[in-house]
Amino acid sequence: MQPFALNYARPAAELQATIPYIYDSGLQLNVLMDGQIAARDLALLRELGTTTSTAGSKTHFDD
Repeated sequence: MQPFALNYARPAAELQATIPYIYDSGLQLNVLMDGQIAARDLALLRELGTTTSTAGSKTHFDD
């Protein structure tokens, strides 16, 4: 038996944008290319909505 939701499930779309931050394992935060913490960049947060880390869970948000 197949769950009802699987009838409508779609693969995640590939992200075509360049992410302006990287994960810093020492700080355990996403940082901008100039070393500043990405979660403090309000313009970036307004544009992207979040700085989701891909280092761990997809639901982990830097704050």
